[in-house]
Amino acid sequence: MDKTYSIAEARNDLSHVVREAEAGRPVTLARRGRPVAMIVAATAVQPERSVHAIAELRAFRGNCRTGKINLRALIEADRR
Repeated sequence: MDKTYSIAEARNDLSHVVREAEAGRPVTLARRGRPVAMIVAATAVQPERSVHAIAELRAFRGNCRTGKINLRALIEADRR
């Protein structure tokens, strides 16, 4: 079963959290009781799945059209 730590707890004892992940036990990090991230062992990650997921996201992004909206202009306007 996954262990859940608050971000503050994980920061205070990061080496322990990393050891748990290395041992094959995924660790969930929570902010205000809500899960926000997960730490897993590097050996548990399958690079080919990541590459495939990135390719799918790029294909999806290529099919999205914003019409005449200039996203860069909206971002810059929000910064002012």
